[in-house]
Amino acid sequence: MQTVSFDYGDGLLDIDVPDSATVVEYGKTYVDPQGIDPYEATRYALANPHGFAPLKELGGPNKKVVIGFPDRVKGGVGPNAHRRVSIPIIVEDLLKSGTKLENITLVCCMGLHRMNTLEEWYWYLGKEIVDQFYPGRLINHDGEAPDLLDFENDEMGNAIQCNKLFAEADLAIVIGHCAGNPYGGYSGGYKMIVTGLSGAASIASHHCPKTMHRPDWLGGGVEQHMRTQFESIGRAMEAGIGKKFFGVDAVLNQHSEVLSVEAGELSQLQEHCWPVADKRTNVYLDMPEPADILIMGVPRNFHYGPGMGTNPILMSLAIGGQMSRCWNAFRPGGVVIATSVCDGWFNDFWFPSYEKTYAALQTYNNPADFLESDEAAALSREYEYLFSYSNFYTYHPFHAMSMISGGSVPNLYASSVYVVGAKQPQYARGMGFKPVGTMADALKDAERYVGKNPRILCTPRCFTSGSAVNLHLKT
Repeated sequence: MQTVSFDYGDGLLDIDVPDSATVVEYGKTYVDPQGIDPYEATRYALANPHGFAPLKELGGPNKKVVIGFPDRVKGGVGPNAHRRVSIPIIVEDLLKSGTKLENITLVCCMGLHRMNTLEEWYWYLGKEIVDQFYPGRLINHDGEAPDLLDFENDEMGNAIQCNKLFAEADLAIVIGHCAGNPYGGYSGGYKMIVTGLSGAASIASHHCPKTMHRPDWLGGGVEQHMRTQFESIGRAMEAGIGKKFFGVDAVLNQHSEVLSVEAGELSQLQEHCWPVADKRTNVYLDMPEPADILIMGVPRNFHYGPGMGTNPILMSLAIGGQMSRCWNAFRPGGVVIATSVCDGWFNDFWFPSYEKTYAALQTYNNPADFLESDEAAALSREYEYLFSYSNFYTYHPFHAMSMISGGSVPNLYASSVYVVGAKQPQYARGMGFKPVGTMADALKDAERYVGKNPRILCTPRCFTSGSAVNLHLKT
């Protein structure tokens, strides 16, 4: 047996697994390409954009410019983080073109995530940027704003919405991160504007069972239907506002260091960024056949914020997302095991609609029935939660519905999902999972699905070791 430390609550849980198990850990199983100079790469990209003139030529004394950037959820923190490096360089080029500083506005493109506070902006943008634009010209997007533009539906039937500031700007710039994501393959590109600058009606077009329960959602690839929707919606947004977005995307490695930077039309950014991202995101394992059992560690605090690993809906989404990333090294009908403290802390300060949504879910036969119900629709539009989202830094109530869509995927494609170490096991059961006391208990019970000598794949710190990877077999 080998002892492996899995994420669990606020720390680690040491668990014995068979010596034959494949354990995926950054620095041991795989390493990243080395980061490059982000300042040099960004300046070169802005001087050589795809489908646009150089940024220095696009501004002007009377032009209004809006620069959108990703929220705290993605992109890393530190002096060399892509947002923090690129915003001053973009502003510098605009000023050289004659643009007035007072005509430049920064917008946090958080979609239905919670709006970011001033303290958070200081944390990941830095004091120099924030003090230059706050308060009047550093703002959060509001997916419930009364002036949110509605362009009806695209040819696929997706709802099209867009932030009005970008429509009114003479130059609309968005900063993105190209990193592996179960939602449409990679973040950045069209995904940046489609999820960051729209409202619940548009996001409900793709963050829903009809998209996320498709087999092609698994694997984290760009060929999935969701990516097709992103591109269709993104192009419709551009047609609606009468201009193309000028994108500045960086491919990021495990610890959010920059591997490359591209600027210009969003469709062309994807073409140039994805090959680089493929090389760092796709990890090929020396396994002759797919695993029968996937084991992962789920911490308390990651990605969407404190309580993600204890809020049962968000815990289930984390399990579903990681199963998707491992899909090409894990067989259909296999067993998933997650270590999670699962103590039922919903974190109502950030996710106020989640506990009521969870309780409502329990009264339906399955998640899809609930998500299609009038009750789910009413909860998604409950005034208290919408007001809190727009005014008190909380997640939008539809966010919970989208997480249920992704969190119910494991029960569709795995024979069983076990949660090891749950402090409040009823919450694991409420998501369709099986709580067990120990890993030995889970492995023993799993024998009825996978036999006595299963192939085991372990991703013990997939949520705390940095940007996620997609796993594949070498053969």
